[in-house]
Amino acid sequence: MAVPFSHADTHTHGDNAPGLDDLERLAIGDISALPPAMLLDLQTAVRAETARVKRLRDRLEAGIAQRYEAAVAAERAAQGKTSGTVRVEDEGVVIVADLPKKVIWDQDRLATMAARIRAAGDDPTEYLEIAYRVPERRFGAWPAAMREGFADARSETTGKPVFRLEARDR
Repeated sequence: MAVPFSHADTHTHGDNAPGLDDLERLAIGDISALPPAMLLDLQTAVRAETARVKRLRDRLEAGIAQRYEAAVAAERAAQGKTSGTVRVEDEGVVIVADLPKKVIWDQDRLATMAARIRAAGDDPTEYLEIAYRVPERRFGAWPAAMREGFADARSETTGKPVFRLEARDR
């Protein structure tokens, strides 16, 4: 790698080691060719920076909430809302405040209602979305014969791979 690296952030691998600011302009192939110790240092630095930015964002959001919570609550009350989006203005800046509604359905009561609908001769799926799930831990604990019976109803996929680098002595 013949590209000289900036020195805006600290390095532990000498003058030609890439820093966080260099990652944007490096090709993925160049990053993948870095020595493992450099990859570890960069990953550690990125995680620390991510945590720092999250702390900054949380503080900023808390300050914005503190400044506008009373005005937003008043506007929400004026509109007769307990949730949803309202807008308030402050010196030409529009603050869009969203308070999402979170609905939780009692699963046992819904199952009872589905049984009542079915007993009355109606199709409960016209009123309810019915989903069946088997927790993976429970499935793994079943006897083999039980697992075999459910095997055709089960499929596996994978998510995005995650690589965590660690020094052997850490």
